[in-house]
Formats: sequence, structure tokens, C-alpha cells
Amino acid sequence: MPVRNDHHEHTIVAPAIIAGVGVHTGRRVRLAVRPAPAGSGIVFVRTDVTDRDNRIPVSGEAVVDARLNTMIANAADVRLSTIEHLMSAFAALGVSNAVVEVDGPELPILDGSARDFVKLLDRAGFRPQSTPQRYIEILEPVHVVEGDKHAALMPCDRYEMRMEIDFPSAAIGNQVIDFTVDEMTFRTDIMAARTFGFAHEVEALRQAGLARGGSLENAVVIDGDDILNPGGLRMEREFVRHKALDAIGDLYVLGAPLLGRYEGYKAGHALNNKLVRQLLATPSAWREVTRVPELAQAG
Repeated sequence: MPVRNDHHEHTIVAPAIIAGVGVHTGRRVRLAVRPAPAGSGIVFVRTDVTDRDNRIPVSGEAVVDARLNTMIANAADVRLSTIEHLMSAFAALGVSNAVVEVDGPELPILDGSARDFVKLLDRAGFRPQSTPQRYIEILEPVHVVEGDKHAALMPCDRYEMRMEIDFPSAAIGNQVIDFTVDEMTFRTDIMAARTFGFAHEVEALRQAGLARGGSLENAVVIDGDDILNPGGLRMEREFVRHKALDAIGDLYVLGAPLLGRYEGYKAGHALNNKLVRQLLATPSAWREVTRVPELAQAG
């Protein structure tokens, strides 16, 4: 399992294709990830849209809706939702540049985690590029608050994350995870954690046009204090691990890995994007840097 730590940008070697159902639309969608030139970033293309610009480059400003998922749009108002799990896989596996073609308005939910996206990228293979990897170095704390929820980015010489959640359901309760965000940790501790929801919210979500593709096949569903999935959970503290997975993807819309520490309490997509925008609006709080590999010392 190659760990890409040579401080250069990477793309994939060959195209990779996967298909599945959108968790909110319930529509079947086909997705193809293709290699891209150095410096081009992550660009989504709505191949079903042919009457206007269908390319949506990822950026903090491209996020237009963050209720229950992360949705991006371009100047022509072409939209694409639920990008966060694939973005999380890109971030953790060090994919800097890729074109993602999608023939519908939403990425497939697959099993509700990032595991299948990681498998997809592993099949495609990884190729280093000549351009040095840019990092976003946090220079001073940035903090956002919404009611009892809060999130922050703080200076750190590596990428760290602490996520805490607190739910009244005994099935979840209070959960905390604190870890270094790197490929190995993502593969072993984060990528398989599934999205989750509450049975009593499902009907209201469907009335609002959401969760039409949700099922026990792609989400952990809680009813009161019980987990409805026949197999139960995949891992200890799966709920907070998934929130961390989401946050990694939500922060990668910045276009580069972080050198900083993220801390979130009850943070979701909306608060994560608010934090991204606050960072971008505070130029003194960050800078772009590259890291040149240190020469091995003789003797």
C-alpha cells in the first residue's frame, strides 16, 4: 500500500468507473474519475448537462448548500451534491488533480462511507506529478460558532483532527476521536464509517425531497436508542468517525492539504463550510507553502 509522502502533486494513472444510487434523489448515477494535469485541482463535470457550462471546479466559494450534504455549483448554476465522501478519499490518498464525470445531480452514496471510493482510486492507481504539493498552513486560530456547535482551525506542524459529537440517543451518546489525518489512519480507522440518520426524520426528509435513496444498505439508522441495521455497527464510535470523514472532505474544498489542527464540536457540513469561508476571509490566518523533501544525511 503506497503512502504518498513525497510532497508532489498526484493524479490517478487510469480512468475508474463506478455506479450507484444517490442518497437524496434516489436516482441511479454513473461516475468516472479521470487523470488531470498538475495544478488543475479537482473538477466535477455534469455530463448530463449539455446546454451550458457543465464543469464545476471545487473551491470553498463553490459550495452553495451544506444541509445534510455538501453541494457545489458553477456560475451557470449547474449543481452537484454529496461530494464529501469522494473528496475525503481524494484528500486522504493525496489526489491533487482529477476530473470526475457524473451523469446526474448527485454522487452515488454507495455503502454510505468512503470505502468504495478508496477501492475505486486504488484500482485506478496513483501517479506523481512534477509540481510540488501546496499546503495550507494555519498561522493563527480561526473559529466559528452556531449555537452550541463550534469548529476551529489552529496552527500545527501536521494535519490533526479532533471531532466530538453528543446525541441524546443512547445508541450514540458522547463520542470523541482525535487523530493525525494521514493515509494509513484514514484506511484503518475512518474510511469505512457510514453516514447515519434517525428513523423519525426519514419521512420529513422525503417530503422535502431528500433521503429518497437512503436505506439500511447505505446508512446506519437509529430508532430511539436502537440501531436498526441487522449487522449493527462496523466499528467502535462509528458515528464520530463518520463525522470526521465528512470534515476531511469538507475541508478539502480548499484545494490543498492542511498543516493545522481542526477541532469540531457537533460540527456538520454547514459549519465546516462556514469555517472554510472564515479562513479564506482572514488572509493573516494562513499561507500557502510547499515542502521540499529533506536530503538524506550522510554517515
